[in-house]
Amino acid sequence: MPIHKVLVVDDSKTELMFLSGALQKHGLSVRTAENAEDAMRRIVDEKPDLILMDVVMPGQNGFQLTRTLSRDPQYADVPIIMCTSKNQETDRVWAMRQGARDYITKPVDVAELMAKIKALG
Repeated sequence: MPIHKVLVVDDSKTELMFLSGALQKHGLSVRTAENAEDAMRRIVDEKPDLILMDVVMPGQNGFQLTRTLSRDPQYADVPIIMCTSKNQETDRVWAMRQGARDYITKPVDVAELMAKIKALG
């Protein structure tokens, strides 16, 4: 399935602006959410083709939201790439166990991110 609509979930406005700009430059349509609750509203409103998910956020964290989405038959087909400053191998393994399809660490290398997105599409 080609990827056109991306939801970026991150509690940092700077990160949201950076990622949105980078994705839009590559022709993708981007929506943003600043926490898990906001993300769920946006997902229900318009199902994205891909979710870029931060881990550390107020309230429900990215691991928890990824697990919730990957176990919901309605959203299990939406690939999630964790996009986080947590760069330990244990974090990567845990993210994949929660249902993430890929993992990228901040600061994000846009070329690497686009390659990961292309690999999913």
